[in-house]
Amino acid sequence: MARAALLPVALLLCLAMASSADAGRKTVGVYELKNKKGDFSIKVTNWGATLMSVIVPDSNGNSADVVLGYDTVAGFVNGSSYFGALVGRVANRIAKGRFVLDGITYHLYTNDGNNTLHGGLRGFSKVIWTVKEYVPSGDSPYITFYYHSFDGEEGFPGALDVYATYQLSGSYDLRIRMNATALGKAKATPVNLANHAYWNLAGHGSGDVLGHQVRVRASRYTPVDDESMIPTGEVAGVAGTPYDLRRLTPLGSRVGLVSAGGAAGFDVNYAVEGDGFRPVAYVREPVSGRAFELWADQPGVQLYTGNWLRNEKGKAGAVYRQHGALCLETQGFPDAVNHPNFPSVIVRPGGVYKHHMLFKFSSPEQRSVL
Repeated sequence: MARAALLPVALLLCLAMASSADAGRKTVGVYELKNKKGDFSIKVTNWGATLMSVIVPDSNGNSADVVLGYDTVAGFVNGSSYFGALVGRVANRIAKGRFVLDGITYHLYTNDGNNTLHGGLRGFSKVIWTVKEYVPSGDSPYITFYYHSFDGEEGFPGALDVYATYQLSGSYDLRIRMNATALGKAKATPVNLANHAYWNLAGHGSGDVLGHQVRVRASRYTPVDDESMIPTGEVAGVAGTPYDLRRLTPLGSRVGLVSAGGAAGFDVNYAVEGDGFRPVAYVREPVSGRAFELWADQPGVQLYTGNWLRNEKGKAGAVYRQHGALCLETQGFPDAVNHPNFPSVIVRPGGVYKHHMLFKFSSPEQRSVL
């Protein structure tokens, strides 16, 4: 979602080594989950609790990997686009890398111009997570990752115990559950986790997603300052604007009408209708027939159309270019810590943050529309 901080490879490798040292004997691995039929599977790694691949059949039963990424874990270590990563402690942007909480001003590492993006220089996407449970097959295969975030990490107050679970809960259902418990008795902290998968339902190396059809269940969005990409604080209606995706709409009919940070395309947070666990969006690629419904329990969802992808070398020799994927990141509102009118992302000591996502892929036999 938006411009990634471009960091020197050497620096990223140093971060990886530092993370390994902090983790003791933890090693980085790749783990696969597969449904009973064998035609739906994912691969994940405990580097950044990252979703590496999602293989799902099209309407003719032909399988393809539909998320962008790299062939090896080293690619994710050195990459700068957050492909498939779990981002935090606070996803999206925090203006000027600062916020005030309980009368104390906190200063964060700024890695996106003057702003903090996706948790800072060494966010949750750039650390090694512990594998707590791994059930690779059966009726409901799953894997659970754990990470302890210490008080003061990247400037954030308070310690957290964080868990992320990937689960194949049905024939073609992918669930992602995230939760974080604020430890100690003294310090509250902001928490806003997000999965940053880049989707191309025609296949990860098949070109742009302008032919994808998208529906978002939102009548409002949070406009941003186009230069800083920080919300203005307004929650505006989408009616009469190119951001209105309440009906199934080809992305190619809108990307030239919207822009973010100087690049054509969507990079916007929508205020999702309703409360609780509910439908958020629907995506369909008409040629392959692949589609998914996205359900979640968060107040917002960021739609990003890969505006800043620039000849990124990915899996199997693919080259990812502008608009080569779309992201749907369910989340709290961006920069919520600095906008009291936005839904709060603050977790008090002893409190638990919870985030539940469900991608319901249509089967080869089923072509339902949300």
